[in-house]
Amino acid sequence: MLLFLSQEPEARPGPPLPPPVAAAAAAAAAAGLGPAPGMSVCGEAVGAGSLPSELVVHIFSFLAGPDRLRASAACSHWRECLFYPALWPRLRLSLRVSPAERPRLEFLMRKCGWFVRELRVQFAADNYPSGGGGAAAAAGEGAAAAGDGEAPPLCPRWLDLLRTYLELVLCVLSSVRNNRNLQKLSLFGDISILQQHGSISNTYLGKVDPDGKKIKQIQQLFEEILGNSRQLKWLSCGFMLQIVTPTSLSSLSNPIANSMEHLSLLDNHIPGNTTLITAVELERFVNLRSLALDFCDFTAEMARVLADSNHVPLHRLSLLVHSVSIMHKSLDSMPEDENWKALTRNSTNLRVYIMAFDVKSDDMLRILKPSIPLERIHFDSYITCVSGAVVDLISRQYDKFLTHFILMNDVIDMSGFPDLSDNRNEDPLVLLAWRCTRLSLLAVHGYTVWAHNLIAIARLRGSDLKVLEVTEESIDFDQGELADQDVDPVHNLIEQVSLGLGRPWHAVMDIELLSVFTEPTRHFYREMQSFSEGI
Repeated sequence: MLLFLSQEPEARPGPPLPPPVAAAAAAAAAAGLGPAPGMSVCGEAVGAGSLPSELVVHIFSFLAGPDRLRASAACSHWRECLFYPALWPRLRLSLRVSPAERPRLEFLMRKCGWFVRELRVQFAADNYPSGGGGAAAAAGEGAAAAGDGEAPPLCPRWLDLLRTYLELVLCVLSSVRNNRNLQKLSLFGDISILQQHGSISNTYLGKVDPDGKKIKQIQQLFEEILGNSRQLKWLSCGFMLQIVTPTSLSSLSNPIANSMEHLSLLDNHIPGNTTLITAVELERFVNLRSLALDFCDFTAEMARVLADSNHVPLHRLSLLVHSVSIMHKSLDSMPEDENWKALTRNSTNLRVYIMAFDVKSDDMLRILKPSIPLERIHFDSYITCVSGAVVDLISRQYDKFLTHFILMNDVIDMSGFPDLSDNRNEDPLVLLAWRCTRLSLLAVHGYTVWAHNLIAIARLRGSDLKVLEVTEESIDFDQGELADQDVDPVHNLIEQVSLGLGRPWHAVMDIELLSVFTEPTRHFYREMQSFSEGI
């Protein structure tokens, strides 16, 4: 993939340029940076290495990332131009927690870490080496062990994964420690299956990190990054295994804290009643427009701080309600309805996103205050299930705000899926579709959805319901529908729901094809990012 310039009028033209470079060269010529009159592209006289760096960088600016990398193989000069700071203002990396990633990561971060302005890294442990049974089994075993006061055993592969994870985190943080151009820093540690039930104990960490030296080094590097930052506006850290401590935010200077626009701090591995940010610390963040925290960390005092007239209006609030946090902390300090009213008076455009993981219905009835401007809610369960009373409360209280409703249940129950409409005159999901006129996404797995109710939901919301995803195994039919020999109930369901929505529809045949199907904390973090960026 070579671009040459020549002053030999008789030179025979070389082979045609690959489309990406040809298009970029044409764009460069249109911008007045192309070949001079009388010069031609060929493979003989003038080499690609003689092009000015400014021209090569300008050509690269028209190329997508993969094409830019391929074009850089032309020569060493082009490779040097590849990492010009203006070409890489943003880096978004999804790293497998594997030793093979380390040399590539070190090279990339050595080249870009000192100047990148937006860095988003996800450490993705994509093959969970459990003893069998996958995520649900791991969660169930962790819960049982937590109840017995003993941590479940970890296989050698888990220990190797933890060791590699720590090394990759160190590589990323050390490369940006002195970057004063950094404006957005987002880190997500996808090893949360181990964290969901507090099963990463100091014993396990001691096996891969004797004396806790790497953990301390990671924490110190993180604080250095915060202390050295001069332009940081967005700080997001989720499930990163003790990277954030209760003292981390004190490293931020007052001017940076005052100008911060987004803050998310999420970590299930915090001992006891420890919180990552207090109401007193939050007072420095007067310019926050979006915030994401563990629900048990979001206290009534924090709501009062955010409701103060000195604070700019808050636009997005994402809260993770986790059974483990409720177990170790308390709901006694959560905002009451008057706190939510005061907050929404100061922040009239505030919208809230809640994800509840294995939370008991009684706790949810306490949490869901009438004045919360709830736009999105996601229930995910391995152990407990949502009751129809909770769904009914949501449809009555948040009919003016609710746009997204997700109901996921992976409880292994041989007696069948729970039926929210059991012993009720009206199905709670149908009432939800009727009352919540702004509902645009409804996804259900692991709860019984009757076919006639699904048809009613499609007719009520019509084309405004942009996403309707229900797994095939969740759909059930009345005996009368099954007894009718003249009508295929499945075909009739597909036809009627499609007519109601005004577009072709079918049930989700495989749960892994469900758009919301992913590990819960990963889904929450991904959705929180887009929810916060959508201000």
